[in-house]
Amino acid sequence: MAAIDSFERRLDDKNRLTIPAELRAELDDGQIVLTRGFGRYIHMYASEVWDEAVEPALQGAILDEHVADLNVRFRRGKSTAQLDTKQGRVTIDQSLLEYAGIDREVVAVRAGKYWRIMSPAEAETN
Repeated sequence: MAAIDSFERRLDDKNRLTIPAELRAELDDGQIVLTRGFGRYIHMYASEVWDEAVEPALQGAILDEHVADLNVRFRRGKSTAQLDTKQGRVTIDQSLLEYAGIDREVVAVRAGKYWRIMSPAEAETN
């Protein structure tokens, strides 16, 4: 089966994003980490990717201003969510949606080991 590199969805009234069935296995135990992105979008990580790749990168030198800036960016608004295994949905916090300028329509694009979740308008500029 070919890997999916992007998808578009509409959030439901409870801010839940339905993950395509083909991608659910990538989300290992169903634990998902959601953070602010580098721009006006959200990063979505499988908890395994967060624990093994992102968290160690955030543990740089204590006086390194770049590392401190990354910590502020990724930890402010960070949330964890459990994938609803029955329907494959994940709830996105309202604060993250507001940061990314997302109302209901969502574009998600693979960025290596994580996903960028953004509004259609932001997707047009990336």
